[in-house]
Amino acid sequence: MVWYSLSKISIPVLLGYFKNADYFWIGLGVFFGLLSHLSRAYRWKFMIEPMGYTLRFPNSIMAVFTTYIVNYTIPRAGEVSRATILTNYEGVPFEKGFGTIIAERVADLAVMLCIISISLILEFDIIYNYLVTAIDPTKLIVLALVGILTLVLGYQLFKKSNHPFVLKIKTLLSGLVEGITSILKMKKKWAFIFHTLFIWGMYVLMFYITSFSIVETSQLPFSAILIGFIFASFSIAATNGGIGSYPLAIFAAFSMFNIPEDSSIAFGWVMWTSQTVMIIVLGGASLLFLPIYNRLYPKQTSE
Repeated sequence: MVWYSLSKISIPVLLGYFKNADYFWIGLGVFFGLLSHLSRAYRWKFMIEPMGYTLRFPNSIMAVFTTYIVNYTIPRAGEVSRATILTNYEGVPFEKGFGTIIAERVADLAVMLCIISISLILEFDIIYNYLVTAIDPTKLIVLALVGILTLVLGYQLFKKSNHPFVLKIKTLLSGLVEGITSILKMKKKWAFIFHTLFIWGMYVLMFYITSFSIVETSQLPFSAILIGFIFASFSIAATNGGIGSYPLAIFAAFSMFNIPEDSSIAFGWVMWTSQTVMIIVLGGASLLFLPIYNRLYPKQTSE
């Protein structure tokens, strides 16, 4: 994907975009991205408390940044490392901590669906024509039916099985369910909702603000920003931190609005690079300082 995205634009032209970019807007976008990550770390505390545990904010911050940098190796492996950090340094059972992370993703998905809905309302004709052209509806329906049938049969077999390995999985799932349902038991529901909206507001603002760094993308309509943001978010979820796929996703989104290919790809690389540098610096620092911090300030058993 890196090779393909770079084949869409010559290296000298791409470097020219980086050279001429307005780094004030890039820096401001990085700042908004940082605020979203700090808010995510703070929001996690609300989900841990209903299970009878406390989470120290420094550990939460470093766990979140570790998640992001680990996801650059194997997609979604960061969530496992985050729950492992919670177990090692805060004493929260892995399955319960992992359950809260899944619950977070459920809340994030709800906000993402709202953003998609707003984008559909604003630009229904453009999105509908693009999807009809790009996807064969018949194949999509067949795949959906096969997927549903597989899930139903798999669930029935799993439910009736008493195999030792399956029983261990059921125990793990029980802990996951407790972690997921912590979102319903928390005392600070409104604070949780505020931080969830704040996180995604910062994500969108980060994307929007960074678009001002390149002349050709500085006049984009807000609907194009939303669609570009959605495509870019899916690219990050599906690959190793969006490496290579992020610029291609933005190019695909912006092509619906007849934005030139070079500026679309260049904006994708500028946006991805600025956020990736932040993750590498802060994620690397988190990996280094996690054991140091917890050695200097060990968890008190009275907590």
